[in-house]
Amino acid sequence: MEHVDRAELAAFLRRWRARIQPADVGLPTGGRRRTPGLRRQEVAQLAGMSVEYYIRLEQGRGPRPSRQMIGAISRALRLSDAERAHLHHLVGEPPGPPPGLARDVRPGVLHLLDRLDDTPAMVCSAARDVLAWNAMAAALLGDFSTLPPGERNTIRQLFTDPGARARYHPADVEQIALRAVADLRVAAARYPADRGVRGLVDRLSAVSAEFRELWARQDVEVRRSTHKRILHPVVGPLDLDCEALHDPHSDQWIIFYTAAPGTPSHEALRLLKVVGSQDLAVRE
Repeated sequence: MEHVDRAELAAFLRRWRARIQPADVGLPTGGRRRTPGLRRQEVAQLAGMSVEYYIRLEQGRGPRPSRQMIGAISRALRLSDAERAHLHHLVGEPPGPPPGLARDVRPGVLHLLDRLDDTPAMVCSAARDVLAWNAMAAALLGDFSTLPPGERNTIRQLFTDPGARARYHPADVEQIALRAVADLRVAAARYPADRGVRGLVDRLSAVSAEFRELWARQDVEVRRSTHKRILHPVVGPLDLDCEALHDPHSDQWIIFYTAAPGTPSHEALRLLKVVGSQDLAVRE
C-alpha cells in the first residue's frame, strides 16, 4: 500500500472546502462566516463522519481514510473524477475502476458532427457503442436511428449482421474482427462493472464461434487510426482513412472517414453527400 501524503492531503481538503458555498450543497447561507466556503463541521455532516475525524485530516494527522470515506468526502466536496482520483492517490489508495462507460456526448462534440456535412463522422464509446453520428456517417454506414439503442454497437453488428460485415473488403474482415475484439477486451478490463460491456461479451460468446476464438486469444489493443476499404452499394468501393481521436475526459472516440482530394474515393464521398442515405441498402 502506498504512503499517505498527509501534508498534501490536508492542503487539498482545505483548498476544496473553501471552494464550495453552502448554497451549492443545500445548506442555509445566513450568518457571518469567518472563512470562505464550508465550515469543517458542515463537510463532516455532508460526508457522514465525525467532526473530530475530519479536523484531524485537515490538520495532517489521523488514520488513513478508507475507500468508503474517500468517496464520502469526494461527494461532500463535489469533486470531479480527476479530483477524486487525485484524492485517492494522496491517501495512498489508488482509485478503483470507473463505474461504467460514459454514454452522454458533450454538446460541443455534437456541434462538431453537425458542422462536418461533407465528412462521415461519429462518436463511439470505449466498447464501440455508436453514441452519435452525422448524416454522412448514416449515408456511409447505415442509419443507426433505425436500430434500438442497445444494438448500436459496431462490434455486435460485425459478428451478428452479415450485411454489416459485407460492407468491408473481404480481405480486410479478419483483421477488422481481430482488432475489434482486442478493443473490446481493453474496455471490459477497464469497466468491469459495466453491465452493457459484460452483456455484449456474453451475447457474442453465445452466438459467434469466431468471437469466442478471438476472445480466447487474449489480444488487447486500443482503437487507432487506420485505413478501411468500404464497399458501398450505390457509390461503389471507397478507400478511406479512418481517423480516431480520443476524448480522455469521457473515454470516447470521435471517428472521421476521409479521402485524399482528387481520388476516386473523394469523388465518391461527394456523390454520397448528394444521394444521402435515402433508400440505400446499407444497414448496420
